[in-house]
Amino acid sequence: MHAAKDAKRPIHVGLGTDIGAGTSFSLLATLNEAYKIAALISAPISAVDGLYLATLGGARAIGLEDRFGSLQAGREADIVVLDPNATPLLDFRTRRSRSLEETLFILMTLGDDRAVRATYVAGALAHATQPVDA
Repeated sequence: MHAAKDAKRPIHVGLGTDIGAGTSFSLLATLNEAYKIAALISAPISAVDGLYLATLGGARAIGLEDRFGSLQAGREADIVVLDPNATPLLDFRTRRSRSLEETLFILMTLGDDRAVRATYVAGALAHATQPVDA
């Protein structure tokens, strides 16, 4: 997923959205669509790979992995806090999850804007649907 296996130079791929290139501002919706398309062409994306593509993979694709894309100290970060129990369906599936990867997969395929509990921009709380513990 990180680079073409037979290429002489690696090809970095990321996943993002800005409406101009997609149909939604939601990375969860975009991850869901990417998962379905990848499955159709027999190249499935795991939840871990999808999250990588939406974070560090995206930063690497534009050559800015030294500035953002991970939670390393000194990096710039806009962070979204997701609630895996935000809707009845998410709650139903998450209660049966046996691993973090399965929970991430549930969020990737069933999550939407209702799963966003809080958004931090440059480390400051920008929006919260419920109080967020510090």
